[in-house]
Amino acid sequence: MPRKKKPAKTKSTAPAVQRGPRKKRPIYAEGHKRKFLVVVDETPECESALAFAASRAQRTAGQLALLYVIEPDVDFQWLAVEEVAREEGHNKAKAVFRLFGRKLKAMGFEDLTPEEIVREGMKPEEITKLIEEDEDIGVLVLGASKDPSGPGPLVTNLAGGRLAGTFPVPITVVPGHLAIEEILALA
Repeated sequence: MPRKKKPAKTKSTAPAVQRGPRKKRPIYAEGHKRKFLVVVDETPECESALAFAASRAQRTAGQLALLYVIEPDVDFQWLAVEEVAREEGHNKAKAVFRLFGRKLKAMGFEDLTPEEIVREGMKPEEITKLIEEDEDIGVLVLGASKDPSGPGPLVTNLAGGRLAGTFPVPITVVPGHLAIEEILALA
């Protein structure tokens, strides 16, 4: 007796998380400027994102926003230790903003004054929350690492992860192997 073929199993996919209808971003309305958001840290690819975003902001009469996220290292049992760690994080953020301010000037963006934002939490969540809260953010600019192990955690999580299809704004990924002059010519 011939065997009957069993129907092929289909993968069940969970439905995408649907939020309410998105509110239109008024980035071109009077009194608003489109912001290019760059997440700043000590990684080398961050400078590529900064160059691209600064050039786009200047060429389109937009605004540059720099976000530094203070990520929790450990759970502190004593409030005093947590306060010291938080203060150190804010001091580090100020130092990073000063460094990137100098880099902007060295690239020729003397007239561009970026908005400096400090958040505490996990980077992907804080980036998403900020974009949801600030309706003038129109583009997230990330730099991809040239490391053979991958483009970096933010690019992987935000541009290539489960959020990619539902992210609230476009994500621009700047290749890490490009020289600053090449990036400025492309932006």
